[in-house]
Amino acid sequence: MNRRHCLSLLTGAAAAALGAPGARAALGALDLASEAAPVWEAWKTAHLTSDGRVVDTFQEDGSHSEGQGYGMVLAAIFEDAPAFRRMFDWTELNLARRGDGLLSWRWLPGRSDPVPDRNNASDGDLFYGWALVRAGRSFAEPRYMTRAIEIAEALAATCIVTDPSDPDRTVLLPAVHGFAHDGRLTLNPSYYMPLAMRELADATGVQAIATCAAHGQALIDRVAAQGLVPDWIELDEDGWRPARLFPPQSGYEAIRVPLFQIWSGNAGAAAVRAMAAAHARAGDEPRLVPVVFEPDTGAVLERSPDPGYRALAGLVHCARSASVGAAIPAFDPDQPYYPATLQMFAMIAANEVLSECVPI
Repeated sequence: MNRRHCLSLLTGAAAAALGAPGARAALGALDLASEAAPVWEAWKTAHLTSDGRVVDTFQEDGSHSEGQGYGMVLAAIFEDAPAFRRMFDWTELNLARRGDGLLSWRWLPGRSDPVPDRNNASDGDLFYGWALVRAGRSFAEPRYMTRAIEIAEALAATCIVTDPSDPDRTVLLPAVHGFAHDGRLTLNPSYYMPLAMRELADATGVQAIATCAAHGQALIDRVAAQGLVPDWIELDEDGWRPARLFPPQSGYEAIRVPLFQIWSGNAGAAAVRAMAAAHARAGDEPRLVPVVFEPDTGAVLERSPDPGYRALAGLVHCARSASVGAAIPAFDPDQPYYPATLQMFAMIAANEVLSECVPI
């Protein structure tokens, strides 16, 4: 049986398990570690090297803390201790170079210095810490939890700062360096993953992260109340606005915001409603799904054929409708690392918190 046929059968098997409309909620979640194992194996074959490096072919075949963290979260969910250990060991050897417990954000192959920029990326650190928490519990490995505590404490100490528009609130900086300028902060709303932040805080005792998650949720709600969430925003004493140093768009960064809201149990969030409305206005084209929008008008600036982005659109539509089963296409391991991983996350989010939206 070829790989692609096996993956298409997996989606069919999930549909068969659902049975008649409405049966999904009664049956409960799938056992991902067994029932979706072929999808995980395909993802590893396409995007993970034998030594534990998650490769992003669109980014100079490099690897980054985001990819390592994403891959390790998947390994923990799919109960794959050997893959997790390889990714952890590679990351510690190649990205844990800063001295403060956080990870350098990128590693590039074929360079005399493969980590030319020692700065971190707080979303990569967050997912790395979250993966370590889940793995520490699943695999009974104490060093994972010890490392998670180190990551959590470093994030709180270096990347959580006071909101300049409200001294009683905090925000998550995208990195230790480069995003604070004379009372103005540049933020990335997609770096907030409330579920990951809450679980990391609860497991490590670093409650500043959970507090920041709640404050970040309120900030994203305020932004989304005015339309699509931009990829980047600025925050100063007068409030928020689209960031002047980045293109004015809601695209490949912000596409994660509704996904992370749904996965965090907040399918009714303003960001989910805004994205569902934008897709409804944009209409559908065969094999092409909107991925980049103009935030104010909702005009489509770019579409993609990658099924991972269609999976996100299907999850968002299902979350905002009364339908049973999300229009999530069969997993295609030949798509790039980023949409492939987001498609995995969409399926997991549906399985964990919106069982009626498991793909059928």
